[in-house]
Order: sequence, then C-alpha cells, then structure tokens
Amino acid sequence: MKTILVDAINAYVNDDGTIFRQLHELLCTYPNNKVVLTSANEEQFNKFNLGQIKWPVFTLEHEPEKTDPEYYKILLNEYNLKAEDVIYFEHSADATTSARSVGISTHFYDHNRRDLGALKKFIDSNLS
Repeated sequence: MKTILVDAINAYVNDDGTIFRQLHELLCTYPNNKVVLTSANEEQFNKFNLGQIKWPVFTLEHEPEKTDPEYYKILLNEYNLKAEDVIYFEHSADATTSARSVGISTHFYDHNRRDLGALKKFIDSNLS
C-alpha cells in the first residue's frame, strides 16, 4: 500500500497553525500511511503547531530544502521507501519538480484554490 506524502504549511496546515479540516477529512478516508513533509526549523515547527499533527512529520530544517532532490532521497531512505511506494502533493511548483525528478508521483496543489476535487482525483488515480 502506498504512503501519501502530505505538504505541511500552505496545504495541510493553515497560516495560523490550524489544520485545514476539509483536507484532513479527505485524507482520513484513505487507510494508507501518511507522512507530513516540511522544511520547518524548530521555530517554524512550533509556530505552525506541527507537533500536534497525528501523523509523522518529516523535516530537514532547510538543510536541504524541499526544492533540492536530496531532500526526497533522504526522506525515502529514512522511511525505507522507494519512489514508487509513495505519492505526494505539494504547494510549491519548485518542490513539485524536485520530487518528480527522483521519480515520486507528485501533484501540484494550488493552496489558493484549494481544489480538493482535483487532489482526490490525483490520489485515487495514483493509489491503484
């Protein structure tokens, strides 16, 4: 079963540190493991309440950033996963490109539009 990689800030977590409830409810409909990805340092981790998330939260504290393919290589190694074992949605176009460059099936999630229908379609089509 594939793991769903979830972008933290500007996707799963709102600017005020609360969880985007409708997105959370959508993700809870899938029995798959989830890992929330961020580049947050300790100060940002606390500011956005990332320690309150019930799923594992992965950060490299900006070393490297998610725009660097090395971030995803380290993540996959840390969780003993292969690129084909995961799907990912991300609000940053550059980070989306970076994840794709290591073979991760990735969806650009426009956090201004919050198109959960398009996200659900991506998840459904990539979990099978």
